[in-house]
Amino acid sequence: MACRISELVLNCQDPEVLARFWCEVLDFVVLDREEDSIEIGPREGFGGPQPTIILSRHDEPQKGTLRLHIDVNATDRDQDAELERLLKLGARRADVGQTGEESWHVLADPEGNEFCLLRTRLAPL
Repeated sequence: MACRISELVLNCQDPEVLARFWCEVLDFVVLDREEDSIEIGPREGFGGPQPTIILSRHDEPQKGTLRLHIDVNATDRDQDAELERLLKLGARRADVGQTGEESWHVLADPEGNEFCLLRTRLAPL
């Protein structure tokens, strides 16, 4: 028997802003709201093949680099077109010491949480 990842929890200062951003990036919807958190996920809801993301209010600013980050892949366009779309949604380029020869792009969400856009296009679920 094994476990599987069902939820990712991201502490943030403004769950509403990050919920809008990540819903657009991942084509997710808001699944649940509580006083200090918002759960977003695929339209099918919790327990499907993709984990949900809980954006939990945490008023202290992030200190240092997160030890875990999200990698995303485009499903319906090439990497360059997806990079342009993510930048228009509010992502910004992030420098974590990459050489420029990488096949991925390092970006940050509106609160500065780093994530990578990988080259390979994946089939939609």
